[in-house]
Amino acid sequence: MSNRQDSGTRKLDDAARAGWLYYVAGNTQEEIAAKLGVSRQTAQRLVSLSVSEGLIKVRLDHPIGHCLELAAQLKSRFALDLIEVVPSDPQSQSTTIGVAEAASAEIERRLKSTEPIIMAIGTGRTLKAAIEQLTPMECPQHKIVSLTGSIAPDGSAAFYNVIFNIADAVKARSFPMPVPVIAATAAERKLLQGQAMIRETLALAAKADVTFLGIGDLGPQAPLFLDGFISELELKALQKAGAVGEIVGWVFDAEGRMIDGLTNDRVLSAPLPSRETSLVVAIAKGERKLPGIRAALNRRLINGLMTDELTAEALLRSV
Repeated sequence: MSNRQDSGTRKLDDAARAGWLYYVAGNTQEEIAAKLGVSRQTAQRLVSLSVSEGLIKVRLDHPIGHCLELAAQLKSRFALDLIEVVPSDPQSQSTTIGVAEAASAEIERRLKSTEPIIMAIGTGRTLKAAIEQLTPMECPQHKIVSLTGSIAPDGSAAFYNVIFNIADAVKARSFPMPVPVIAATAAERKLLQGQAMIRETLALAAKADVTFLGIGDLGPQAPLFLDGFISELELKALQKAGAVGEIVGWVFDAEGRMIDGLTNDRVLSAPLPSRETSLVVAIAKGERKLPGIRAALNRRLINGLMTDELTAEALLRSV
């Protein structure tokens, strides 16, 4: 019963998207089919369903309508190549609900491609929640590479590094980064990056077609601090230097500029893939992450974003 209800809800959501794209954004049915990843006939049926179900009136009478409008504004404002805004639940304290589900669907859609792709993966709680919802599939044609180290400060596997989770779920070739997230010294970082295996992984990451990653904040509850990758003194030094966010360990200020020195001299993560030749999608929402998301957008550290409507509204107000 629950599966049928979920299927019906998803169908109405798709109909709402198709209706908005057709009646509000002025897309053709061919364009809608391409954007939703369906056939032209399916796109036509979804547009018709949006009318028959009363979703289309003078405005789109469905919660997803406001999200689509916010997404269109964000796409225009920040020249994004991919944007998805999901409805917010004001009563929920979850930092993953909604965006994790949307991210899972997008990752799954990419992995269903018969054409081989290189997918780079970051780390974080929301990304882990998304990976855990993937439908098992066989994807031997794809390569999945981790952008960041897989070893925690105590020598154990980093809990929120998801490369092994996704490899188990989709049976694709996976390429972990078997190094600490942050080296003890700059000299140790140079030594580790000089290893042949690490050089190969870094080179593969640079060629990623699509990347999914999280954005961490640098407040008192910074993930890098809570998970033991940096000390309280290091966190305070980064805050004093103007740090507001981090992506796979790379720390940046409110302008999106990488902080000189400090922990950035010891980060073993791969540089972010080119935003000019590939898609780099951040999965993030919430008030604590706003400064980091805003900085990443303004500096074009990312060219894709999956977030919720409250965060989207705040981003548009702040520009």
